[in-house]
Amino acid sequence: MSSRLKDVAALAGVSTRTVSNVVSGSAPVAAETRARVQAALDELGYRPNMAARSLRAGRTGLIGLAIPELHSPYFGELASLIVEAAQQRSWTVVIDQTFGDPHAEKRLLEGVGSRLVDGLVISPWSLGPEELSDRSRDVPVVLLGEQPPRGLADRVAVDNVLAADGATTHLIESGRRRIAAIGVQPHLHNETARQRLAGYHQALRRAGLLPDPHLEKAVTALHRADGASAMAALLEADTRPDAVFAFSDELALGALHIAHERGVRVPQDLAVVGFDGTEDGRYANPPLTTVVPDKRQIAERALQCLADRIYSPASAVPPQDVVISHHLEKRASSGPARPLPTNIAAAV
Repeated sequence: MSSRLKDVAALAGVSTRTVSNVVSGSAPVAAETRARVQAALDELGYRPNMAARSLRAGRTGLIGLAIPELHSPYFGELASLIVEAAQQRSWTVVIDQTFGDPHAEKRLLEGVGSRLVDGLVISPWSLGPEELSDRSRDVPVVLLGEQPPRGLADRVAVDNVLAADGATTHLIESGRRRIAAIGVQPHLHNETARQRLAGYHQALRRAGLLPDPHLEKAVTALHRADGASAMAALLEADTRPDAVFAFSDELALGALHIAHERGVRVPQDLAVVGFDGTEDGRYANPPLTTVVPDKRQIAERALQCLADRIYSPASAVPPQDVVISHHLEKRASSGPARPLPTNIAAAV
């Protein structure tokens, strides 16, 4: 005979409601209790009747995840963490990529109304406030990243202004003064690049340095090739930068490649800082200093927002703006500036 919830509850020493919460993911359960319940589930071989449960609740057990690029190291790592967090709630994740195309993003947002999924987590790059604020959808949507204005839907994001300010301040404190920014994206509705640029400007002005438009390089995408092209242009200018703040790790890796190719020493002649905290940066040469968002926290908080809406559809709680923590991982790519020769320093 197959095991029942009360059998699992008895073995784990908890209530049947607690077991149900672990199986369905409908409410948070303490990590120690969850582990004890999971051990009992495994020992008894309990398997929930997902079809029957979904029919009773009017849910499918599926959630959607729409990200711009599956091949992006950042989004790949984040997608893996979201799948992991969803498994803790007995949810299955259906993943699609939009390439930042507004038609693809709109299609996915409109598609959630078909109830093929119980909710959608989406990182939109191209849609404006009008499309994102459509209240006609009866399926919960959680936004990842910066979208204007606030209050459209539950949103989980990093404070990009603060993070970019910290990265730029680190470069200033290491002795850099001609700090370039690679990653400006004026063609997107997404606020991420604009906020990182604002944080970069904020740190420069606080240090008494005027932002120089010639040191701010726009890109069409956040890939290594775009970072390489921007770095090549900066090195061909009359006045070379002594540091680069790249708005993604991929851009920073492209910049590092060109620096090595042109014989520019990192960090002696050029400091480089990225953003995203991807694993690739740890193994760059030299290892990349980078802003590290708490990606696990992004995944867990996004799914908690989704669960709150799925299991309490009549709730009048206004949309949440969840700010995720971050830190600057300082590595060799942003070491101190090369000191001036003794005779020159004395003359100055």
